[in-house]
Amino acid sequence: MAKSIMIQGTMSNAGKSLIVAGLCRIFKQDGYRVAPFKSQNMALNSYITEEGLEMGRAQVMQAEAAGVRPVVEMNPILLKPTNDIGSQVIVNGEVLGDMSAKDYFSYKKELIPEIKRAYAKLEQQADIIVIEGAGSPAEINLKENDIVNMGLAELVDAPVLIVGDIDRGGVFAQLLGTLLLLEEQEKARVKGFIINKFRGDVSILEPGIRMLEEKGGIPVTGVVPYMQITLEDEDSLTTRFETKKEALIDIAVVRFPRISNFTDFMVFEQYEGVSMRYIKRAEELHEPDMIILPGSKNTMGDLKWMRENGLEAAIKKKVGRTPIFGICGGYQMLGEKICDPHSVEEGGSLRGMELLPIETELAEEKIRTRVQGHIGMITGDLEALSQKEVSGYEIHMGRSKKTERGQEFCLIENEKSDGAFKNNVYGTYVHGIFDEGDIAAEIVKTLGIKKGISMEHLSSMDYQAFKEREYDKLADTLRKYLDMDAIYQMLGSVE
Repeated sequence: MAKSIMIQGTMSNAGKSLIVAGLCRIFKQDGYRVAPFKSQNMALNSYITEEGLEMGRAQVMQAEAAGVRPVVEMNPILLKPTNDIGSQVIVNGEVLGDMSAKDYFSYKKELIPEIKRAYAKLEQQADIIVIEGAGSPAEINLKENDIVNMGLAELVDAPVLIVGDIDRGGVFAQLLGTLLLLEEQEKARVKGFIINKFRGDVSILEPGIRMLEEKGGIPVTGVVPYMQITLEDEDSLTTRFETKKEALIDIAVVRFPRISNFTDFMVFEQYEGVSMRYIKRAEELHEPDMIILPGSKNTMGDLKWMRENGLEAAIKKKVGRTPIFGICGGYQMLGEKICDPHSVEEGGSLRGMELLPIETELAEEKIRTRVQGHIGMITGDLEALSQKEVSGYEIHMGRSKKTERGQEFCLIENEKSDGAFKNNVYGTYVHGIFDEGDIAAEIVKTLGIKKGISMEHLSSMDYQAFKEREYDKLADTLRKYLDMDAIYQMLGSVE
């Protein structure tokens, strides 16, 4: 059987996902077969596996760090919030249905057999499973029938490390308070604390560490510095939305209330002189070089939001002179009309932005597929992308049809057409389209040339190779600042 170790946190965004990814990388480097696991993930950033199943992107990132193919067993339950009180519930990669938070809380224990089956399958493939918790194990209102923190640790008999975020302050209270609210059998599973995101001289912390260990009876397994690592983070508390600085090349992304898969644009952040600004108000738009409408978990609601706050009108004033690019839900919004006859979202129909010649109808069944193909012969500022190969994946409830002949943005394998373009406005269903080949580099070059900026120094980026270097950097940092001997002892003798 595989050995396991679980990383829990004192709160969301304490750094669990990156610690898990770093440990996955370390164990891989040390010659072990590794798999990440998170029984339940709440996120709007999702991914489609080779089998056509949907899972959270955080576990995809961790699988990349482990050097293994992502499979849905790494994240058997995915919750995609549709509003403030409910989510779409996805089990084993397929939609189970929409549930209110209250209904799901009552139902979730029924999913324990699915969690056990997924974990058992990973055990057949891995020597070590690195498990990620969610939020905090001390959320006492949610502890009944817990399936993602201490309840899961008990289910799979995993030792636990608890991570606290010192950057936000109060880390000693975080860690001790979390421990205090655990049951005695749960405390016995906690084998160490990790103080994360520390800036400064660690010797200043030593008196606090000694007191923490004395009062908690738990050793501090490491003090990890604040890391400048560029890897995917959970969507709920990402800090990248806070970036507002304009640069030589300024790309504005509309930050919908239900924005999904903003990971589509992370590749642009790696180019020097390019800023990715996430905007929520018309007055934040300014004069960007490109506007992106990302995916959305509530396309009709987010289009209404954009219409009501003036962003739609501000964007439409840029049509023709500024390239506008929509992906998935953003692509649907750019069309003439969105219809929802089955009340998948809000029911009825809604006028679109009327910038692309398409109409969309929301269906009851979700399309989940990986795709390959090439961009068609397009015109406008992004003409240089014509005929470039693309690959990625589709996740959408909508079915879009063109109201004018021609003008397909992509041609997918088996002669399927995708997307549309018109008057410097472009749209596609393909997530991950910018990650492949030199598409992102070509866009940046094109935008630079249009502004009279020389981009001769810009070279195409191997985005996957860049991420591999970041995983190695993460692993190197954790090796330096964590007590890996103690962690291996927690795992027992791994064969």
